Amino acid sequence: MKYERFEDLPVWKDPIELAVRADEFMEDQAFRGKASLSDQLERDAVSFSNNIAEGAERGATQELTTSLYNARGSSGEARSMLHLLVRLPTYSYLKSRISNMRSLAESISRQLRGWTDSLQKSDIKGRRYLNEKTRKEFARKEFDRQKEREGAMAEWRQMREEQTAILEAEQKERTKQIEREAHEQSGARQFRSSNPESQISNLKSQISNLKSEIA
Repeated sequence: MKYERFEDLPVWKDPIELAVRADEFMEDQAFRGKASLSDQLERDAVSFSNNIAEGAERGATQELTTSLYNARGSSGEARSMLHLLVRLPTYSYLKSRISNMRSLAESISRQLRGWTDSLQKSDIKGRRYLNEKTRKEFARKEFDRQKEREGAMAEWRQMREEQTAILEAEQKERTKQIEREAHEQSGARQFRSSNPESQISNLKSQISNLKSEIA
């Protein structure tokens, strides 16, 4: 999905939510007389979204990447502050709220890491550098990558079809073998169970015939 404004970015909305939670959190009476702690946490929380917004508006991939790394730095500072607070007895009854904010900060950091990794693999220098020539060049490269992906998928599907055909042939042959073995075993059982009686009956009949002839 393509975003036209930084305000639409989920990775910007989450830091805003974190800043709101941090502001409400610091209204607690536990922060009275703790201005240095609350100020530091507030700066870190607000720095998140501001760095993302600044980088997105500069229109250059390298500057955006730098701003995202700065945002990740703010994430680290915020999480460090929250780790400190959860260890201080004064804030022990706020552990649940601290844990929730820390989880959100970790989620934002993961999103930022994924975004920066993607940007580092991008051939686009940024909107500032886009013109007709670079747009066509990017479209051509994207087309080539798409064809490579389609070729790889077609090759994979062909391999899967061949494997499936082999497995189906093996299954059919195994089924026939099982049926033959079952038929042979059934015939053997039938022979063992009926053949002796048949032989005895034939012998009796032959003896009876001999007796008749002698008589």
